[in-house]
Amino acid sequence: MAKEIKTLDVLFHNTLKDVYFAENKIVATLPKMRDAAKNRQLKDAFVKHLAETKVHVTRLEDVFKIIGKKPEQKTCDAMMGIVKEGAEIMEEYEGMPALDAGLLAAAQAVEHYEMSRYGTLRTWALELGMKDAAKLLQTTLDEEQATDLALTSIATKVVNQNAEKAA
Repeated sequence: MAKEIKTLDVLFHNTLKDVYFAENKIVATLPKMRDAAKNRQLKDAFVKHLAETKVHVTRLEDVFKIIGKKPEQKTCDAMMGIVKEGAEIMEEYEGMPALDAGLLAAAQAVEHYEMSRYGTLRTWALELGMKDAAKLLQTTLDEEQATDLALTSIATKVVNQNAEKAA
């Protein structure tokens, strides 16, 4: 039996399902991270990112509509691993001075994964002539980059010093 030819549009759709799963997983995980965090700025950043992530889910649903497909999730092993690491940090560092630094690092791992995926999907959308999808994906990419910068600021101005001073 001949193998199905997989073209860029198939890869785009599969990756879109992967990111859709990842964003939904993040929506489920951020409240736990917010509750575990001790620093007010970090808690607030998690609350803000949760609201943004819910918009990202809706935006992905719009991209599915643009390509004429129903929103569908495909388990994202990378996000499952990142979430697992975050859960391990919450457990291992509970009540410890470095907890917030660990949570922040886990959150940035999420952001970096998302930036990679959204950048790739945006580029593929442009290649495939899906300008409306590319615009939506670029908007989300911009928001992910802004969140990453905000987290870096919290890390360098507050959280890392607090973890270090307590030592």
